[in-house]
Amino acid sequence: MVPEGQLPPGTTDAIGAVLGRIPSGLFIITWQEDGADRTMLTSWLMQAGFEPPAVSIAVGHGRRFLSLAAAGGFRFVVNQLGESQKSLLARFGKPAPDGEDPFAGMSIMRSACGAAILPDTVGWFECHSRPLVMSEKTAGDHVIVVADIHVAGSGLPETPLVHLRKSGLHY
Repeated sequence: MVPEGQLPPGTTDAIGAVLGRIPSGLFIITWQEDGADRTMLTSWLMQAGFEPPAVSIAVGHGRRFLSLAAAGGFRFVVNQLGESQKSLLARFGKPAPDGEDPFAGMSIMRSACGAAILPDTVGWFECHSRPLVMSEKTAGDHVIVVADIHVAGSGLPETPLVHLRKSGLHY
């Protein structure tokens, strides 16, 4: 018998394998902060409402994006990647160091909030975050940010990039 609150031996590996098979899209979130461009690659994003149109994003504790989005009203753009954009994963897998232009050499457009709209994506949308009540939206080592979509644009008519992991217990 396994003590309450503990998993039987081998269960963690099974959970990781199953969670890793949950498909998710890949997105590059962009925003402006003190006149500088910022980015965050994410796969834990999903539609969260019809009226108003909304998305939810699971964001790790300590991420720069989370501290900005928590108060609500934070404006940013979500760029949805297509299958032809796998090369962007390496470029945006980690935030650019302060003072470095994450879009150097790219031809970008700007949304009304000044955030970058990346070229040749499946589509993009500009969001405004809702205020967080941390205790209500904490999911273990991540926090759920909910944001309303205010404007969107379609991109290339290609298949969205889908991400699967070997284990759903780590990136």
